[in-house]
Order: sequence, then structure tokens, then C-alpha cells
Amino acid sequence: MRFSELKEKEVINCKDCKRIGFVTDIVINECNGTIKELIVPEANKLFGYFCPTAEYIIPYCDIVRIGPDIILVDVPLEKISGKNRGN
Repeated sequence: MRFSELKEKEVINCKDCKRIGFVTDIVINECNGTIKELIVPEANKLFGYFCPTAEYIIPYCDIVRIGPDIILVDVPLEKISGKNRGN
């Protein structure tokens, strides 16, 4: 699967069946070339144009399934670590 295909998939949390967003970036393990984390920006009213937005960092081990249209993850939202792009 190419990264461009991964970016078109929406991330859904199995815990509460809510949409998290779309993948915008990935973190790759430099030693073995595997995907380490998915980066999904937090939904924002202004789409992040006028203010920095937080990102959800989802560990690869929490991915349940990658389907043709969506990526299912099993993570409580309070456990999804986030970082602010502005920092």
C-alpha cells in the first residue's frame, strides 16, 4: 500500500465509533522501515488555517484493521497522545 492510498482513508475509533480524521503523516521506524505511528490532525472549525491544530498520534499496534475506505483503531481518546504543531 502506498502512503497516498493511506492518506485517503478515514480513521475511526472502535471504542466510541467516532471519526478521528484522516491520516496526514506517518512515523517510520528507521531501523526496520515499518510504520511506527499514524498522525491525524484534530478536527478544527477553521481547518487550521488561522491557528495551530493539535495532532493525534496513534501507535501502529492500536490499529485493528485497514479496510478499503477506513482505518479502525482501538484507542481510548484520552490515551491518544497529542502534540501541538505550533510548539
